[in-house]
Amino acid sequence: MANLRAGLIGLGMMGRHHARVLGSLDGVDLVAVADPGGDPHGVSGGRPVLGSVEELIEAGIDYCMVAVPTVYHEQVGLALAAAGVHALVEKPLAQDTPAATKLAQAFADAGLVGAVGHIERYNPALQQARARLEAGELGDVYQVTTRRQGPFPARIADVGVVKDLGTHDIDLTAWVTQQTYTSVSARTAHKSGREHEDLVAVVASLSKGTVANHLVNWLSPLKERVTVITGERGTFIADTLTADLTFYANGEIATTWDAIAKFRGVSEGDVVRYAIPKPEPLRVEHEMFRDAVLGKEGADIVTMEQGLTTVRVAEACIESAQTKKTVDLT
Repeated sequence: MANLRAGLIGLGMMGRHHARVLGSLDGVDLVAVADPGGDPHGVSGGRPVLGSVEELIEAGIDYCMVAVPTVYHEQVGLALAAAGVHALVEKPLAQDTPAATKLAQAFADAGLVGAVGHIERYNPALQQARARLEAGELGDVYQVTTRRQGPFPARIADVGVVKDLGTHDIDLTAWVTQQTYTSVSARTAHKSGREHEDLVAVVASLSKGTVANHLVNWLSPLKERVTVITGERGTFIADTLTADLTFYANGEIATTWDAIAKFRGVSEGDVVRYAIPKPEPLRVEHEMFRDAVLGKEGADIVTMEQGLTTVRVAEACIESAQTKKTVDLT
């Protein structure tokens, strides 16, 4: 069977990493790349460097990785859908809900595989956490808390911290718990002189009663990427910078006598840091998308419908911060 012919549009900070992975992916030939600004990082590897998505389509590609700035996702994605080209679009899916809706609908109507690059889903620590939650190792999940903080990245120009960073936490929380967001309350700050927010604090409710908290900013000299999942049997802490998953067990011995089985708090139990395989998340993401294009079972991609839902939740966070009110998503 012939290799899939892939294209890449957008050769900036993320595009260079996509080029590296696509250039070495089994079953895939990266045949051309495109960016109106050329190839600033020298990642083309001798492949043609084109200037537009139209030229990329003319090169005869089966699917395309879209790593252009968010404001151009809609334009590029719609061109690919119209040409019958499958696409993996960097997160967020598009700059707002109407654009994201249009993109998701275009790929669905064309019968194409469309996915969103929410890379945190493929982090080994969160993959392990999801599997262990599904196995019931924490029991009922009470709370998910995420902290995503660090210095401002100069590459970001068209969105604020909610849509650029916060969407990671919205997607991973919904995915790892298999719940949807039902309401959000958020507060933002503008400290760096940009029109977009650079700090957000979110409190949210999920569909099965779990409470979620997200702290996200571009103002901290400390880079932090932590997810804390607390349940009836203990707490998982996933550090996605190191891909480590640690389990803090609730040491409370279960009481089976109903007459005295009252909640008495928790106590410290065993602490276990799991030894887990740590493949590169970006490579796993591309492998899953390749398999989805090939129609293989078990290809776990972030669908455009899921990406659209994440954009809606992100916009609800921004609305809540502007109105100082809780936004209902049901």
